[in-house]
Amino acid sequence: MKVLLAAINAKYIHSNLAVYSLLGYAKDYKKHIELAEYTINNHIEDIMRDIFNRTPDVLAFSCYIWNIGIIRELIGEIKKVLPNTKIWVGGPEVSYEVERLMQDNQGIDGVMLGEGEQTFLELMEYFVDGKRDLENILGIAYRGEAKIKINKQRPPLPLNDIPFPYEDLDLFENKIIYYESSRGCPFSCSYCLSSVEKGIRFRDIELVKKELQMFIDKKIPQVKFIDRTFNCNHDHAMEIWKYIIEHDNGVTNFHFEISADLLKEEELDLLNTMREGLVQLEIGVQSTNLQTISAINRTMNLEKLAYGVERVRQGNNIHQHLDLIAGLPWEDYESFRLSFNQVYKMKPNQLQLGFLKVLKGSPMYEQKKQYEILYRDYAPYEVLATKWLPYDKVLELKNIEEMVEVYYNSGQFENSLEFLMHYYESPFEFYKGLGAYTKANEQNGQQHSRITRYYRLRAYVEATKPQLLAPLEELLIYDLYLRENLKSRPDFAKSLSQWKEAYHEFYKEREEENKYSEHGILKDYKGFQARQMARMTHIEPFTYDLQLLLQGKIEERKHHILFDYKNVSKLNGNSLAIRLDFV
Repeated sequence: MKVLLAAINAKYIHSNLAVYSLLGYAKDYKKHIELAEYTINNHIEDIMRDIFNRTPDVLAFSCYIWNIGIIRELIGEIKKVLPNTKIWVGGPEVSYEVERLMQDNQGIDGVMLGEGEQTFLELMEYFVDGKRDLENILGIAYRGEAKIKINKQRPPLPLNDIPFPYEDLDLFENKIIYYESSRGCPFSCSYCLSSVEKGIRFRDIELVKKELQMFIDKKIPQVKFIDRTFNCNHDHAMEIWKYIIEHDNGVTNFHFEISADLLKEEELDLLNTMREGLVQLEIGVQSTNLQTISAINRTMNLEKLAYGVERVRQGNNIHQHLDLIAGLPWEDYESFRLSFNQVYKMKPNQLQLGFLKVLKGSPMYEQKKQYEILYRDYAPYEVLATKWLPYDKVLELKNIEEMVEVYYNSGQFENSLEFLMHYYESPFEFYKGLGAYTKANEQNGQQHSRITRYYRLRAYVEATKPQLLAPLEELLIYDLYLRENLKSRPDFAKSLSQWKEAYHEFYKEREEENKYSEHGILKDYKGFQARQMARMTHIEPFTYDLQLLLQGKIEERKHHILFDYKNVSKLNGNSLAIRLDFV
């Protein structure tokens, strides 16, 4: 008997915690279980070929909104070539409206509903040993002789009973590892499936520490906690944060989803002490419209949230990702504009402009008629229009989302954007205008290189605020060289020919300085010759005072910037920039 647990991830760097957790819990049947991970970018033919060659007796898919489409297609095709293989599915995307799911997908033989570890173990006992009958296994649906049968729901497991899922961490080199120290959420947000589960279960803190140490010892690049609201328990959060600080290996990054308005001063003080890049935080704001917040059963103190975000930002050591959701009840276009501007003002490292997804099983799914929500029939069931937000406005927001993703979230235009925000009506209007200009001046679907985006932003400003063009060009050059020692310069960059001799003398002086000092400007280049340092760093002349530009003040103050690519921030990927006034 061979059982194949199949995961189809969104990206290659992702891993699927669910299948590893099922395997770990059913470890007594390990010799009968294989794992297979694919991505949604794999061709269906390639996935089918691999599954066929493995010849499973039972095939089980882990189903989510990002992969259910390809899984449904696969099931129909696999049944043709492996007609005797039993196909089971599990996960949040198939745990609701089960009878309809199985009627629409005749290739599905059974469904694991909700939490799956104990259910999967009992299914293994049924398939391998015949110790159980399907009618006695809780939390499943299956095809009986005459109809689809749905058994009673299974009660949740104590989290300590679930084994550590990653037996061989070497298999996850260059991948994101997902980990959970709790299940459940204290909130009941109507758009979220976590609202269905009641109560919160925590893994024993000493067990968590032991498991975190395994990640730390292996220097895993990123560990992503999937706890729904990580800091809902102060003591639990503090213990974990203190542990990763004390055992920091200088490499591993830990990602947490938190509620910023729950952060206490003690937590904020601790977060500010962390090594740059040790932690990143994802914070769901969703909306700043209080009527919307109330309608979705969310509890949030916006003033405290803004305070928490600002206190974390002041530490300049933690990446913060703030989320907004368009299409929520009572949020019209104007209201969303206000939400966007308020969250943008908080200066997150990333601002995710998402769109409501009407998930089966969520309270929002039951309220769709009440709120006149139109949404796509296929996953991810994204909103098309609501009583407050017509489809044409959704399309406008989609355009803004694209501009925010390309320009703001990339982090490549940080200084240029900060300068420009002083001169446009609002961030929302800026990205709206940039999106409209982009659509009007490019072919549909045209892909652009990174440097083309700089030209595009320059052209938009030239068309709308031409008086800003000269200082903007300098900031664009500054942003470019912060990220990359360019081999070819854009045509709006200044000529460096008049500075060639002065820069050569500067590097010769640094070469001599490094022979006698450990504290020079380029001390990390000790032993390198002048010409080598010139290739490994970059000096750029500037006319305007860059710091004043970021305050919206345009003043000439000639100077030079040295970009040191041996010293790069783990927070934003920028090189060290040193102001020089030597010429």
